[in-house]
Amino acid sequence: MAVRHRLVRRPPQAVWGVLSDPSLYGEWVVGPSHSTPLDHMWPEVGSRLSFTLKLGPWATKGMTVVRYQEPAKELELEAVVESLGTARILLQLRPWGEETLIVCDEHPLHGLGGTFHNPVVEAVLQLRHRGMLSRLAALVERRPAEARHA
Repeated sequence: MAVRHRLVRRPPQAVWGVLSDPSLYGEWVVGPSHSTPLDHMWPEVGSRLSFTLKLGPWATKGMTVVRYQEPAKELELEAVVESLGTARILLQLRPWGEETLIVCDEHPLHGLGGTFHNPVVEAVLQLRHRGMLSRLAALVERRPAEARHA
């Protein structure tokens, strides 16, 4: 189970403002090259985004589904890529003074990802999370104050 954290210099509501905007998904998530909301209710439970995952010349379609959410506190997602399987991704937003500690916890559920889960896969997930949380922090921290409190 890959767990990583990042301190963001904004309150949880500002981080939630980015997480709850499906048009920003592709800017902070590492992996998908293109994403499209399939529902107009993101991030309500059951809402979905489709995405394209590219690795060199290889590309496949996938979908992310919201499994649980508590505004400005938690967003739990299930990423589904038919050829690879499914993974659970939990983003917890913890107030840390005037800032936010984001904890990202990801692990495979079904398919090849679960079957071949090992320390090498864990290391790759850690690298992915480092990039993803860095992108998320930068996106949140550069947004104007009025957007952060939406």
